[in-house]
Amino acid sequence: MDNLVTKRLIAAMIGGLLCVSPILAQMMPPAPKAPSVAITQQPTLESAYDDIAIIRWTTDNPGGTDDHFAVVHYGTSPSALTETAKSHIRLNRGHSDTMFRVRLYGLQPQTTYYYTVTSTGGNGTSDGAQSAVGQFTTPPAGQRIMNYPQPHG
Repeated sequence: MDNLVTKRLIAAMIGGLLCVSPILAQMMPPAPKAPSVAITQQPTLESAYDDIAIIRWTTDNPGGTDDHFAVVHYGTSPSALTETAKSHIRLNRGHSDTMFRVRLYGLQPQTTYYYTVTSTGGNGTSDGAQSAVGQFTTPPAGQRIMNYPQPHG
């Protein structure tokens, strides 16, 4: 009887570990890559302080590996987007679209910045969608711009 109880406890513990193990998630094959990816909500300034900004946009779910990166190329001239900011994201296979958000740090107050956005798989391969050049101006020191409520979670 003790042997049966011990076997059940071990099976329950192993099953519990498998259910929450990040290794299991990494062992899943990649989702099929989308034949094409389009930006469905154009990039926009979500919020900004005098030295930080958040750019946000949405695309069709690109598929492929679950690990992805949101990428923003930016600078103070539309012809010289020499800075790059990235944000890691894990795709949700159950959603038809993906929202990307990237924080830009080290900005100057009351300065106009130009940017384009794209996304890549975890291996750096482009998803194939890139925005036109957009722009925003940071607020004066100590002030804040808030265009969207912050997501919960």
